[in-house]
Amino acid sequence: MDRYAVIGNPVDHSISPRIHTWFAAQTGQRLEYGRVLAPLDGFVDVASRFFAAGGRGLNVTVPFKAEAAAWVDELDTLARRADAVNTIKAVDGRRVGFNTDGLGLVRDLQINEGFPLRDARILVIGAGGAASGVVGPILEAKPAELLIGNRTPDRAERLVARFPQAGIRAVAFADLCGPFDLVINATSAGLGGQVPEVDPRVVADALYYDMIYGRATAFTRWAAGHGARKVVDGLGMLVEQAAEAFNIWRGVRPATSDLLATLRAERDTA
Repeated sequence: MDRYAVIGNPVDHSISPRIHTWFAAQTGQRLEYGRVLAPLDGFVDVASRFFAAGGRGLNVTVPFKAEAAAWVDELDTLARRADAVNTIKAVDGRRVGFNTDGLGLVRDLQINEGFPLRDARILVIGAGGAASGVVGPILEAKPAELLIGNRTPDRAERLVARFPQAGIRAVAFADLCGPFDLVINATSAGLGGQVPEVDPRVVADALYYDMIYGRATAFTRWAAGHGARKVVDGLGMLVEQAAEAFNIWRGVRPATSDLLATLRAERDTA
């Protein structure tokens, strides 16, 4: 039976095995999917052993996405532009890296949330690995403007430089001003009880989307308390990027609506 897994540190909390087991049952695919914990300095060794033992594919989570991009033999266009890999597929003895994060985010927003990105004014807060993985697909959806806001603008400018086209620019937190149609938090600051050093008016009347899923954070509470039109967490993005990875591995894209409804119902009643 073909073996797949999610690799990260930590990884015990990941619901990816449940998601991919659901997808396999739905599509009639025979596979097994598990979790692989790698030491912080041991990604390459652990991932190499997984594929040497016949593993067919890995999902890569924090903190190894950039290291995975440097390790694989080949990168697809989105992974190359993001300099980050969240999906690896074994192909004829080679390891091919993909990044499905941005595709999952865009699909969640446009299909599940019914929010069209075309002609929207969008702010992404943060310029790290999470942000780099979603910029390309957001730009392909043709927003009116995409701003990358970061406390230190030089990091945002380095990210913007990877996408030399009109409609995207870097902005320091101190220079941000609304209104925005969509605000995406691509940082983990909210988990530590922190809120962004930005004018609260940036979220007023906007759809606020946090890539973190599963629980409210200081960031989501901040957005809700300052007039965000709607607050959405990253559960849909998680499911949709997983569906994109499943399609890369197995050549069939599973439906996601029933699984997403089930996971949301469980979360809301927990």
